[in-house]
Parts: sequence; structure tokens; C-alpha cells
Amino acid sequence: MVETVRYTYRLRPGRQAQAALLDEWSRCRWLWNEAVHQQNSGRKPTFGKLSKLLTETRSRLAWLRDGSQVAQQQTLRTYAAALGASFTIEGRGRPKKKRKKDALPSLEYTTRGFRIRDGRLHLPNKVTVPVAWSRELPSSPTSVRVYRDNLGHWYASFVVTHDRAETPEADLPGIGVDRGVKTTAATTSPGFDLPHLGHHRRCAAELAKAQRRMARRRRRGSQPQSKGYLAAKRQAARISKKAARQNTHDARAWAKRLTDHHALIAVEDFKPKFLTKSRMARKAADAAISACKKELIERGTRAGRKVVLVPPAYTTMTCSGCGERANHRLGLGVRTFECPACGYTADRDLNAARTILATAERDRASADDVRHRIASFRGGSGAV
Repeated sequence: MVETVRYTYRLRPGRQAQAALLDEWSRCRWLWNEAVHQQNSGRKPTFGKLSKLLTETRSRLAWLRDGSQVAQQQTLRTYAAALGASFTIEGRGRPKKKRKKDALPSLEYTTRGFRIRDGRLHLPNKVTVPVAWSRELPSSPTSVRVYRDNLGHWYASFVVTHDRAETPEADLPGIGVDRGVKTTAATTSPGFDLPHLGHHRRCAAELAKAQRRMARRRRRGSQPQSKGYLAAKRQAARISKKAARQNTHDARAWAKRLTDHHALIAVEDFKPKFLTKSRMARKAADAAISACKKELIERGTRAGRKVVLVPPAYTTMTCSGCGERANHRLGLGVRTFECPACGYTADRDLNAARTILATAERDRASADDVRHRIASFRGGSGAV
């Protein structure tokens, strides 16, 4: 089966190439902000209207004609897609203006706007960038996104198609995944739990030292920042980036282990937004529980497994043995669940994971990655 994926590589642009990329980004950012202005003026800027506006603007402004029309069109296409998603996805805000000091450069090119020759990426206006080919491309790319991260490193993300690797046959029927307190993710099989490794906590002292150095060297007002401040800022970003990459690696390895062995994956549809106002905010951010959940869903869906998102309501209060629900909520200090009806006793997170799996096994979902509103897995009303 053929699938579309992204292959990302590190770029090594020289001074002239980097200056050309930043100039191109300035033009695209100006177009993005103009589209936001059209939106705030009461108009509905569809991609067709924005394309006509781009043609008229390029005919009037010479500095805009100096840039790549492909990159500018792709910027407007991305804006139109983001605007459309804001109307269809609940809770997603509309696109906002991109400020020069906040927004990171990002350029997109289709096949008309780039070539790969002699191991180098050739972009419009004779911009040539060496690529660090860590692996071979499986096929000819259809588009590329050139962007820079907060450390100043440039990357190229190619969209390619390749044959999906065959997933081994699942040797276990199903597994339930619950967000844990002592562990990042608690499962019905303790051997598949994702422990809380605390990468950010381990780097906290070093990060705090770099941030204090930034505060001492920061200049007030509109004065340009010194080289010492910028060096301290890069050091702080490097520490945070390292911890984030470690969390990403752990989440990918854990998700692969689960999808290789289980045919059904029942995931708690947990939204950690409310944790930002609780005492567990720092631990939740350190564990990156939302990124772990997203990685598990994407990898399970790509592997052809049945992934079911179960709402977290009453999963902690419901007994996984008999399905009886407790009359009171359990505080976070209570780590053992005791059923008053059948006397079943288990770890709090283990019981919740088993309840989530029992809910998914009752055939309440008809497709992969489906959210369904069920209070518990007891008999009664089904999914909506």
C-alpha cells in the first residue's frame, strides 16, 4: 500500500543563501499579514480571491516580483487552508499576523519551484543549498518545505510517496491506555507502561542558569540586543530542544512497541489543557502527554490497527470487574481502587486502563480514531 510521508533533512546554507531565504520569507510574511488584514476588514479571503490579489500586487510592486511566485502562492494557499480549518475545527482560532521577531521562517515550494541536483537543493533566484542526506529519498518529492527552528538551524521537509512497510501480525488482542500520575501512560499490561522520565526536570537547573544569564544581559527599550544576550538565548533554546527531542524519541519508541503487538488500542481521549491551572502543570508539560497520545494515534492508524478514543469521564470511578460506578470521586492521593459492590481491588491507573479497554471492546466504535460519548462501559445507551 502506498502512503504519503515527509522526509526531513538538515540544510547547510551559506551567508548569501541564508540572506536570500530570509528575504523571501519577508515577502511571504507580508502577504500573510495582508491576507489577515483582508479577513479583519470583513471580507472572506478565499484562495481564488487571494490569487487575484497577488497577481495585481505583483504587477504594481517590483520588490514583490523579485521573489518566487510559487512560494508566495503556497503561502496564500496555506493561509486559506488554516482559515477554513478554523471554521470546521472546534476551538481553533483564526490565523493571526506574523511578527518578525516571533514568527520562524517557513517557505513551501511545489515541483515548479525546486530541483535536486548533485546533492544540492536548487530554489528560485539561483539559491543553492547543500543538504545533509542522512538517508535516501524513496521517490521523487512532490513538494518541499524549507524552515528554520529556534536554534537557527535550517531544514528541508520533502513530501514523498513510498510503499508502507508491512506491520507484523498482532500477537495480543487489545490494550487500554490511561494517563497516569506516577507514569506518563498506564496500560492494562504493566510491561507496556510509559514511565515518567523527566527530561525537562533533569535540565531544569541548567536551563534556569541560562535564563538568568539572559535576564542579566537583556537591554531595555528598543535597543538591539548584545551578542552575549543572543548567545545565552541560543543556549537556553538548545537545552529545551534537547529535552523535547528526548520526549519525542521516547514517545515514538513506545508507540511502535504498542502497535506492533496489539490489534486494538483504546486510548483515553484526555485533553490536558485544564492541567495548566493545577499543581500538575509542570509534570504534565515535562511528560508531553499530548504529544505521546498524538504519536500513538498516528502510528496505530498508519499500521492498520483499530484505534478507539474513549472519553475519560468516570473511568477512574468505574470498576473494571463488574462495571459498578463509585458514588464519590477519588482524590489524586488515593492510589488504590476498591469496588464497594464486588470487592475488586487494583491500582487506580490500572483499573482505569482496564475500564477504557472494556469500553472499546463492546463494539461501540465503527471506525478507526472515532470519538464516542459513553459515560462508562456498562449496559445502556450506546455511542452517538
